[in-house]
Amino acid sequence: MAARELKTPPAYVVSSADHALRAAVMLQMEGPLTVSQVADRLGVARSTAHRLLATLVYRDFAAQDDERKYHPGPVLALARHSQAGTSQLRAAALPHLQQLVDVVGETANLTVRTGATARFAASVESTEALRVGSREGMAFPAHRTTGGLVLLAALDRAEVEALYPVEDYAERPAERPDLARLAKDLARVRKSGFDVNNERSERGIVAVGVPVQGGDGAPVAGLSVSFPSVRYDRHQLPALVEELRRAAGAVEAAIGV
Repeated sequence: MAARELKTPPAYVVSSADHALRAAVMLQMEGPLTVSQVADRLGVARSTAHRLLATLVYRDFAAQDDERKYHPGPVLALARHSQAGTSQLRAAALPHLQQLVDVVGETANLTVRTGATARFAASVESTEALRVGSREGMAFPAHRTTGGLVLLAALDRAEVEALYPVEDYAERPAERPDLARLAKDLARVRKSGFDVNNERSERGIVAVGVPVQGGDGAPVAGLSVSFPSVRYDRHQLPALVEELRRAAGAVEAAIGV
């Protein structure tokens, strides 16, 4: 069960499959995209991006329009309803994620929540040799991520417990969080206004995050920085939280809050 809770990169990554999956996630969360845009984002040649997209079209993960842009295909259609909002939020946040990376020197992330799952909508990597790589498109249990926890903290206890019905975990009970402990964690986040994730989602990684508020006062995303645990200095935490709040405020201004 632990393998489902802690995500560790496989020893041998099949790069073509990884690129195809990342392209599919980009289409699902953002689309439409051109071959050049996909090539730039993946860091591959246009010919490679074209082959990847052609394969996604063949398998119904993508579709091409008359303007030669690629959209989510039938397989990804179920998530299409959330595409526009996530795409706009991502576009508004990216410049501020980059600025945050420039200031703190660590990888910055924007996370959104669907039910009990948190998904990384955007990542900007640090330039450090030892760094946390992009998590863009990846999904984790919300209670195990910084962005997920700051979003769950906006819910009351009954709403949180409704996300984890016992029957949904009948075949995997170890994956259901301890709700009493989760309630304490969320109370701590509400009181402080930020979260520190010390190796909850991945070993050797620490993350610190704050909420990004929407127009109705409820958070629409979590903004965080992730870095190797060897660089975590708790004495720097107040300054780091201040930078995160500044960046979250900039994103809020960009989306018109």
